[in-house]
Amino acid sequence: MEMLKWIQELFASYGYSVLFFGLLLEFVALPFPGETTMAFAGFLSYTGKLDFFVLIAVAFAGTTVGMTVTYFIGLKAGLPFIQRYGKWFLFSETKLEKTQHWFDRYGSILVSIGYFIPGVRHFTGYFSGITALPFRKFALYAYSGALLWVVLFLGIGKIFGPQWMGIFHLVEKNAIWIAAGVAAVAAFIILYRYRHKIGSRLLRRKTGINLETQVVKVKEPSK
Repeated sequence: MEMLKWIQELFASYGYSVLFFGLLLEFVALPFPGETTMAFAGFLSYTGKLDFFVLIAVAFAGTTVGMTVTYFIGLKAGLPFIQRYGKWFLFSETKLEKTQHWFDRYGSILVSIGYFIPGVRHFTGYFSGITALPFRKFALYAYSGALLWVVLFLGIGKIFGPQWMGIFHLVEKNAIWIAAGVAAVAAFIILYRYRHKIGSRLLRRKTGINLETQVVKVKEPSK
């Protein structure tokens, strides 16, 4: 309750900027209760004090700017710098090893799902840079995951209103599975909507392969 009171006072004094700078700092690995703040901000939009769509834009901007900053720090400074000076950013060997383990297991897709893994999302940007993940690929995963993350937690407060705290704790425990389910549904909808275009491309590719095979056979000298 003390934390909620503190967050409420921040919003009363600084408005939407709390969300932008708070999330930006969280992804630089400084302590800030990002998920709790978003859920509470969603509740404030439920009461009419804040605009929900402005909150989405501000939270998305803060998250993506923070992730992008950490990507370039990792890209330019590398792992030795993080290991040496990470303590100033509240890094620990345990957290670094945990993120490395998740990266080895899931690869670049971790940049999207890492938002929903406690103790991992703060470091995925750094590791993306350290491993020299191409920026275009990083942006695709990081920004799409950021949008899903902020909409989910802002939506808790907006949809459930006064009951948001109970739902928040439930979602927080199962966030990664909820995110995976939402991503799977979204992928299915996209595939279904563009099934004809995808089918046409696959057919053209198959036809092209068959033509190349026939050309090769024709060029082969007869025995």
